[in-house]
Amino acid sequence: MISPKEIKFIDLFCGIGGIRLGMQSAGLKCVFSCDINSECQRTYNANFGEVPQGDIRDISEDDVPDFDVLCAGFPCQPFSISGKQKGFDDDRGTLFFEICRFIEKSQPRVVFLENVKHLIHHDKGNTLETILNKLRAMGYTTEWRLLNAADYGVPQNRERIIIIASKSKVFDFAKLKQTPRRNLLGYLDKSGVFEYLEETEYTLIDNPTVQKKSGLYFVGYRNKSIRKVGVRPGTEHLSRVHKQPNRIYSVMGIHPTLPSQEMSGRFWILTPDNRVRKLTIDECFRIMGFPDDFERPSIVGEQYKQIGNSVCVPMIAAVAEALKEQYFSEGVGQE
Repeated sequence: MISPKEIKFIDLFCGIGGIRLGMQSAGLKCVFSCDINSECQRTYNANFGEVPQGDIRDISEDDVPDFDVLCAGFPCQPFSISGKQKGFDDDRGTLFFEICRFIEKSQPRVVFLENVKHLIHHDKGNTLETILNKLRAMGYTTEWRLLNAADYGVPQNRERIIIIASKSKVFDFAKLKQTPRRNLLGYLDKSGVFEYLEETEYTLIDNPTVQKKSGLYFVGYRNKSIRKVGVRPGTEHLSRVHKQPNRIYSVMGIHPTLPSQEMSGRFWILTPDNRVRKLTIDECFRIMGFPDDFERPSIVGEQYKQIGNSVCVPMIAAVAEALKEQYFSEGVGQE
């Protein structure tokens, strides 16, 4: 058996450290990190006391310390519905095969991969199957699930695919410990300088209802011009042509996914006093599960980008606890 304090992991494409926070909360120890973005490196260093190494393509697998778990939230833009969806035709998409270098060299007991929901559908499922087949060819059993952060303690409808590959048994996602869903209300700043909209700048819809599946509570929209060609009458503000920065959600529901492309923080909420204001950057970090004392040295615009590219920490923590229990607890055989 490996003691929880001895379970070592590496943090590839580490961003600002969301995966690390989740893994560490379960008692795992980080022994290596890398990320090409200099601003993410600054934030990571401010919180963990180490500067991640840069471009993974320039890192030799021989220079990485021994580890038990490989963690990688590899670039999602090539597969995201918000991007151009080029997949492996995008240089960033081929970075998955860089991850394989480290797997082949170190043969970790567990591989943890995270990506956007659309990876499941990209190229009619062929991209995901290519990833799974490569892991299997290296001797790993594979399992994946689409998880929603809203089921793990944060009020955000954020679906992400989690892939677990193991040298032994198949990972059992059914054993993940979920929590009751919570609304935004308890995550708001109690005071501060808030950016409110004037009543003439928005329209609230009649009789809004909470969407049962997602928990979103869409209540209105900013009075901005939108594309209406090809949109059925009466659905202008419910369809995807109505861009997210114009939508308003009640704090009595949960928040939609914070996107990585948004650098102005245009996330609008309807507060209990029936006023509309922007979600603050502190609130954005909070609904991603980051602690309030998390250091953020970058300018605010960069912070919005960083948090949109990150992971919901409590969801990662739930997976980490399950990894520890299923692969490293007493009674689990070692290969």
